[in-house]
Amino acid sequence: MNRLDRQSFLGPDSESLLRECTVGFIGLGGSGAHVVQQLAHLGVGGFVLVDPDKIDLTNTNRLVGGTLADAGAETLKVTIAERAIRGVQPDARVVAVPDTWLATMDELKVCDVIVGAVDSYKERDQLERFARRHLIPYLDIGMDVHDLGPNGFLISGQVVRSMPGGPCLRCCGLVTEERLAQEAQAYGAAGGRPQVVWPNGVLASTAVGLLVQIIAPWHPKLLEFVYLEYDGTRAR
Repeated sequence: MNRLDRQSFLGPDSESLLRECTVGFIGLGGSGAHVVQQLAHLGVGGFVLVDPDKIDLTNTNRLVGGTLADAGAETLKVTIAERAIRGVQPDARVVAVPDTWLATMDELKVCDVIVGAVDSYKERDQLERFARRHLIPYLDIGMDVHDLGPNGFLISGQVVRSMPGGPCLRCCGLVTEERLAQEAQAYGAAGGRPQVVWPNGVLASTAVGLLVQIIAPWHPKLLEFVYLEYDGTRAR
């Protein structure tokens, strides 16, 4: 029995399509690590992993595949992601770059899809522009926790699929001049935003479904733009 037999609904050629596909990842924290793991299980064959950071103790509440030993050893996040991939895809094509995506543009240009799991709006804007310039579909994932005072907290997030030639992150109001200006005034620092594993998992799984539909269409209607919002308080 083939290990991918149970996903035959993706189409008769899905195994080869996924194996030949290369996905670029910018950011391998709470959301990015989830997406990498899931795509490895699905049989995606090529990965370009980009993140300059090392895991620390505060990451271990959400970075799937990361261990306390990794935190103690300050293991690179790209190393943890590659380990997760090779656990189920030993022969995967992996390019692991412990640097910013600006130093990895040549590798990203050949990707079939780019996934951005970054904190800043400026970086989102730049990544999408890069992807569109090279006619590459771009998936953006983001989440935040808002303090509502006496009403508790609101966990929210979004997944956006931006296709070349279709509407963009600015079109849907996710990236705005006001947000970019506010971020610039704060020197572009996202800060230590609250993060937990389950909303990261929800958003990552949603992104994986949208990504797979591009490569191995399991549904005939491929929308050129998808903007899905997540409300963790109401679990929808």
